Amino acid sequence: MCGRYVSTRRPQDLVDLFDVTRWDVDLALAPNWNVAPTNDVWSVLERVDQTSGEVTRQLRPLRWGLVPSWAKSLSVGSKMINARVETVADKPAYRRAFAKRRCLLPADGFYEWQAIAATEATKAHKQPYFIAPADGQVMALASLYEFWRDPAASDDPEAWWATCTIITTEATDAAGRVHPRMPLAVAPDDWNAWLDPAHQDADELRAMLATPAAGLLDARPVSTAVNNVRNNGPHLLDTITNA
Repeated sequence: MCGRYVSTRRPQDLVDLFDVTRWDVDLALAPNWNVAPTNDVWSVLERVDQTSGEVTRQLRPLRWGLVPSWAKSLSVGSKMINARVETVADKPAYRRAFAKRRCLLPADGFYEWQAIAATEATKAHKQPYFIAPADGQVMALASLYEFWRDPAASDDPEAWWATCTIITTEATDAAGRVHPRMPLAVAPDDWNAWLDPAHQDADELRAMLATPAAGLLDARPVSTAVNNVRNNGPHLLDTITNA
């Protein structure tokens, strides 16, 4: 799975990198070295303007943890932070979003935890690793988004929530040595097709999903401080030597 990641790029940098045509400059998310489920995260997506019919590429915040439109509670999202690529096109919670509401979540890298067996000197524990492209390039995590309206609320616009999930697969390369699952990414050459809401061929869409950084990932052990969602800052990425 992918349960934590890092996202520190400035909005303007993301606008330039992803050729965004619409974003609200008054909306700001602070750099986050410990992105956790239910956090607001930057996303890149395309929407059709209801008035002009024009498709615009937007940078907008989404709540991490997808809530299907038919869900009764926002709390469902905390259990739906990941969608497995093996079933994403068919599972009721995700298939509509996979067909029409795909997005990208910009990330510097992600965290995974390796299970360490007990020894005579130490207890069994989980060692966190930071996994990121070796060249430092941004990762465009393959994701889906949905809109959910609180059924207990009035017609207040605040009753609407935009949520997202990250698509995962079996882990390979450096990530596979740490954890059996990992997030998928979309290569820059496929960003246009992946984001296009009119592109709905499931097989072609699956073919766009790839190992982040083409598998050229670096995995390094980091402090267990990342285990606490209240901890944040660049120090979380410091390599430790006693893992």
